[in-house]
Amino acid sequence: MRSDAAHRSPPGLKIAAGLGLAFLHLPILLIFVYAFTTEERSYQWPPPGFTARWLAVTWNRPDVWEALALSVKVASISTVIALVLGTLCAAAVSGSRFFGREAISLLVILPIALPGIITGIALRSAFSLAEIPFSFWTIVLGHATFCVVVVYNNAIARFRRTSGSLMEASMDLGADAFQTFRYVILPNIGTALLAGGMLAFALSFDEVIVTTFTAGQQQTLPIWMLEELVRPRQRPVTNVVAMVVVLVTFLPILAAYYLTRDGDQVAGGGK
Repeated sequence: MRSDAAHRSPPGLKIAAGLGLAFLHLPILLIFVYAFTTEERSYQWPPPGFTARWLAVTWNRPDVWEALALSVKVASISTVIALVLGTLCAAAVSGSRFFGREAISLLVILPIALPGIITGIALRSAFSLAEIPFSFWTIVLGHATFCVVVVYNNAIARFRRTSGSLMEASMDLGADAFQTFRYVILPNIGTALLAGGMLAFALSFDEVIVTTFTAGQQQTLPIWMLEELVRPRQRPVTNVVAMVVVLVTFLPILAAYYLTRDGDQVAGGGK
């Protein structure tokens, strides 16, 4: 009884936590409300009425589908690049000791620590200096800079929990490097890579600032939303798209959370 009472949070702390969650999530819930309002040009509260016709209107907008397809392609390719580079960087930093290792780790993490506008300006300047035309691939490269960080953080955390004696034992038993990676390393870091890939996809899918500086004439879905928001007509369409973006980004983040919450239970993790 005493232990339960000791772990029970005071009412004031619960109220403060509830207010904090409400402050964070009520604006997001408003998006769902305004996606079904009958008002086309302004945001009234309370809404004058509700209708589901904006779902059909959004479904029949070809510009929405084009922007969605571009966002999915960019996020998918950026995630693949991030998985390869992030895993290799994590393996190199965690599996060996060399001069400047911590500096390299800091440089890998730096793109996501800097404000997005700094990263965007730097990438735009680099592409202009190299005379690289802005296109689909410049958006992919821009997104990959911060997607690599997400995969790297997940992978290196799992590498550090995995005992190096497992890899040594595998090599001693005659396995080559590929077999050791396939049968020993990958099963231990697989969920971390999957979680990192989901988070990277979610970040790339709704990125705005870096995309603004690295895109040419292309419009990803967040850029389309930003431009549509200033138009006075059919604003509920923008809210419908925003609702879809919230759902698309929420599900990978939730899945990544459940994949990594038991990350300490890996082979050799307690050694």
